[in-house]
Amino acid sequence: MAGMVYLVGAGPGDPGLLTLRGAAVLAKAETVVYDHLAPLELLSLAPKEAKLIDAGKESFKRSLSQEAINETLAAEAQAGRVVVRLKGGDPYIFGRGGEEALYLASLGLAFEVVPGVSATVAVAAAAGIPLTHRGLSQTATLATGHAQEGGAGVDFTTLTGETLAVVMGRQNLALICESLIKGGRSAQTLAAAIEWGATPKQRTITGSLATLPSLVEAANLRPPTLLVVGAVVGLRDQLNWFEKRPLFGRTILVTRTKAQAGRLSELLKEAGAKVLERPAIAIHELSPNPELLAALKSLGPGGPYRYLVFTSPNGADLFLKALWARGQDARALAGLAIVVMGPGTAAALRPYGLKPDHVPAKTYQAEGLLDLFQDLNLPPGPVLWPRAATVRPTLAAGLNAMGFKVDEVVLYQCEPGPLEFLNEDLASTPVDLATITSASVATYLGQALNEANRKALKVVAIGPIASMAAQKAGLTVVAVSKVATIESLASAILDYFPKRY
Repeated sequence: MAGMVYLVGAGPGDPGLLTLRGAAVLAKAETVVYDHLAPLELLSLAPKEAKLIDAGKESFKRSLSQEAINETLAAEAQAGRVVVRLKGGDPYIFGRGGEEALYLASLGLAFEVVPGVSATVAVAAAAGIPLTHRGLSQTATLATGHAQEGGAGVDFTTLTGETLAVVMGRQNLALICESLIKGGRSAQTLAAAIEWGATPKQRTITGSLATLPSLVEAANLRPPTLLVVGAVVGLRDQLNWFEKRPLFGRTILVTRTKAQAGRLSELLKEAGAKVLERPAIAIHELSPNPELLAALKSLGPGGPYRYLVFTSPNGADLFLKALWARGQDARALAGLAIVVMGPGTAAALRPYGLKPDHVPAKTYQAEGLLDLFQDLNLPPGPVLWPRAATVRPTLAAGLNAMGFKVDEVVLYQCEPGPLEFLNEDLASTPVDLATITSASVATYLGQALNEANRKALKVVAIGPIASMAAQKAGLTVVAVSKVATIESLASAILDYFPKRY
């Protein structure tokens, strides 16, 4: 039985601009054939077992010819697979999606076109340039700056339209501007060139048709570059929202585990940063775990514990997953007061329909929990504490000294993350700051860095404990969050850099 091919527009470069339909078909893909302009982050939306095929298509560099791409799509579909052809921008706007669709149609293969946000429109918008604007431009002409293989290019002397947007125009930029002037446009017509638009690498150069080529050459702008010509370019100073975000142009190294990096990365990206995710730790769940099994069996009405303490999202998640896997649910926790280290750990309870009874008000570490027990005058009783293998002795010792009997159940170990290529990564992608979200992260990051990178790297720590561990690991701490939360850490990063506007 023949499969199905989806020609999916990946959008202009920001993974967040993929359509809902695009995400839905990626989630069921068995084969993904992707271009270099499609954000690689989107490949994580495909199933882990999906076959990934790099089609290349970068200027002057091609992993596969167009004919080979057509044949690959057909062969995968004829083998009965669900195929996603992931293309930058929109499949039909200078994306050769039409050629691929025609080839599939000629073989009688089923396909669907999933439109994407066209880079032509989105890149201009990210640079603060609307392609049309009442009073300035009621028409816009789209063109390609590349000639078809073996054919003639666009005759720019004949193009009309108050605004002109040219994709793939970097190579022939000088010739295009010269042709437009020959065609009757004033040499003083406003023009802009936008490199890697709608991504953290965006750079925009503005000038006129007469001056833009030399300005672009001096700035060494490279493909992919969009050329925009017309009076609307003059709106950029007022509408340039994208490059005015506080972290635009900054690169931040996020070292949390892959599962936990999401919220921090999201906050940083919203502020305009380029985020380099390199987990410094990996979570290894202990299995089999007879101590955990015994603790779970003891839960329920009349059980031995009065308090259940969680000091990390990992601990809460692994414990509750194990509880649910045994066929138990929240009723097994009836009568227990749930005490958590901070808001992040409290959030880990929500998917299980639970809310903590007590959370420290300010200090999200062992000392804060001890203060909470003392300040609330909680009556002593047996405590169950599911935790990591390596923790400070402060909490258990403090509670036991206050008359609480603490049973500690080790759920997981923190191990070094896959950082073997981190030094090479930093050589090709220099970072402005790195984040330290725990003492373990600090230790493993310090061990992974070579001496030069360890001295050069500036880090922001999530609190005093992480800060001390980072300094012990030989890292340079330039800022510490006011409280131990991801939101406070993001704020500390924003405060570290000087305001640009």
